[in-house]
Amino acid sequence: MKIGVLTSSRADFGIYLPLLKKLFSDSFFQPEIITFGTHLSELHGKTINEIISNNFPVKYQLNTTPSSDTPFAIAASIGETIKIFAEFWNKEKFDLVFALGDRYEMFAAVTAGLPYNVKFAHIHSGETTLGAIDNSYRHSITLMSEYLFASTEEYKKRAIEITHDPEKVFNVGALSIDNLKNVELYSIEQFKTKFNIDLNKPTILTTFHPETVSFEKNGVYISELLDSLKELNDSYQIVITMPNSDTLGLMVREKINEFATNNNNVVLIESFGMKGYLSCMKHCSFLLGNTSSGFVEAAYFPKYVINLGDRQKGRILTPNIYSIPISKEIILKTVKIIEQLPRQQNVNIYGDGNAAGKIIRILKKL
Repeated sequence: MKIGVLTSSRADFGIYLPLLKKLFSDSFFQPEIITFGTHLSELHGKTINEIISNNFPVKYQLNTTPSSDTPFAIAASIGETIKIFAEFWNKEKFDLVFALGDRYEMFAAVTAGLPYNVKFAHIHSGETTLGAIDNSYRHSITLMSEYLFASTEEYKKRAIEITHDPEKVFNVGALSIDNLKNVELYSIEQFKTKFNIDLNKPTILTTFHPETVSFEKNGVYISELLDSLKELNDSYQIVITMPNSDTLGLMVREKINEFATNNNNVVLIESFGMKGYLSCMKHCSFLLGNTSSGFVEAAYFPKYVINLGDRQKGRILTPNIYSIPISKEIILKTVKIIEQLPRQQNVNIYGDGNAAGKIIRILKKL
């Protein structure tokens, strides 16, 4: 079975990892990795190197990185990505192609395949993020896909509502839980050796992506976050992973870089890689930001999460998550609440850590 795997960023590659390992180790499959998006961008850490360092062959490299972070540049990038993939699907044939998540570049790649009747399998189908235009892209990818893999029963039901075809929707859990159950994460000492970051210090792990529905407010949002981090910096080491290539993402990057230059005890990371990022999450005090990993991966440990704004609005809120407006006053107040709480008990709702195995069995049955 010839399988294509579309990967456009560090985020989706880290999630794909357990599935890729099973695909490449099973002679039933002929998997081929298709890289595009920020994987090939020097600004975003050229994360194609993470794929290569994990000993996976990268057969295809399609340069689709947007020229800047304006609405025009993002829209133009979608058009250019569709054009590039129209040529790609015209030449390359697969029995099935995996698409993961909700990014605009993933939407463009799938859209280009539709006239060629490319069969797609959508991972993380049925989820909702009302504060990002990605929400529309995710549901569009779902409608254009042959098979849908959801991470919870609730998301499975929503995917069925979208497609009206329950026989092609499967709740397999989240591949990220496979990573957490099967990968030996770095100890604090190993992490310090590899990244020169001492997680013995109380640490806040922060990721802030622009809100793409209300993108004009991102200047205010990042200022409120950084003002709160400035006050918290006396008590915590701040580890910030840099944002995606979204509308006004470069502006957010510029503000974060300026903040790090003017404040001690702040570490900026372009990409930890999957193992490094999950290790940092394991050992940090709590998460602060608006990343989807605050919903899925953080539920496994579990870690308290202060989720900011509306980017992830619509996702299931487990008891470890405090979802609040992007306001310095409210952020600092919520940090004080979390500091007084006991260790959170198990809140994982995203499966048993065998999502990749379930997907493989379903593919063989199909």
